[in-house]
Amino acid sequence: MDGVTDAAFRFIMARHGKPDVQCTEFIHIEEIRRGTASAWRQLRFVKSERPILAQIYGADPDGFYQVAHVLCALGFDGVDINMGCPSKGVLARGCGAALIKNPPLARAIIRAVQAGVRDWASGHAINTIGLRPSVVEQLQRLSSTAASSSRQHRSVLPVSVKTRLGYDSVVIEDWVTTLLEEQPEVIAIHGRTLAQMYRGQADWDAIRHAAKLVRETATLILGNGDVVTMSEVVQRVRQTQVHGVLIGRGALGNPWLFRAKAWARQQLSAPTAEAPSMDVAVRERCQVALEHARYFESLNDGVPFQAMRKHLGWYCRGFPGAADMRAQLFSTTTSRDVVRVFATLQGGHTTLWS
Repeated sequence: MDGVTDAAFRFIMARHGKPDVQCTEFIHIEEIRRGTASAWRQLRFVKSERPILAQIYGADPDGFYQVAHVLCALGFDGVDINMGCPSKGVLARGCGAALIKNPPLARAIIRAVQAGVRDWASGHAINTIGLRPSVVEQLQRLSSTAASSSRQHRSVLPVSVKTRLGYDSVVIEDWVTTLLEEQPEVIAIHGRTLAQMYRGQADWDAIRHAAKLVRETATLILGNGDVVTMSEVVQRVRQTQVHGVLIGRGALGNPWLFRAKAWARQQLSAPTAEAPSMDVAVRERCQVALEHARYFESLNDGVPFQAMRKHLGWYCRGFPGAADMRAQLFSTTTSRDVVRVFATLQGGHTTLWS
């Protein structure tokens, strides 16, 4: 999620919930090819976040080929191609969900990424594919870090596609058939068209029809849309026969959600009991929110603390006084301010949050 699944968010998710897989924010391939500071920041991760996919978007197959090499060199566990973003700025460049209306280009992009990860695995040198020398130099420095160097050998990374039901109408059966021609390892479907943006309810029945087609192939299918509990995950998998579910907004300020993964898997194989309670004490919520804020600051990457405020607000939901706490947190500029807010609203004891 753009502006959300940054390094600090993923670190906290991994530490307190550990989802099966995480994605970076989506990054334009041209930012990576130019080696911008923003691109390198978004591509940073630590070992605890694994398995982690780099999510990229664009409209130039040659650029995707080069960037696939870069992502392999950085040690990612997979490459995810965004063909679902509904942003006007993204669409104007023929990227994201615009590719639903351009199947030949969409297929060419998938092939380019697949060729890139294969060529990397076969031994292609990063300085032979046309990248700027400054990008190669920076990449070589970054790829020597602990997180990326933990991959001991070159392997062919899986390539996945994230998309929607259609552009302005539901065409998912035709569209997924087109994508399957390129045999991606995974197709993830958000249950809305581009025209719907995030309005209305996700159409899981349409996802079910797509799943029936994908199940006849070696590709995995994931569903996405309006799922906020593990009970709903179980329900959607049973109803639609998807292989798994992506959770976005349901995870905001809620890493604890993923602690019920084992229960969900057990329910799908042998239903036994009700979902475990995911109630989290206010004190723990505050502690994790503060940990998140401090880790965000420790990254020291030039992003102002204001970007952290929305995350703090997401932690403060569903308990008495949450609205007042959110209002005060939206004025914070450092983690020290967060400590003061929590101390004020929890009886004035700053030692509780030191």
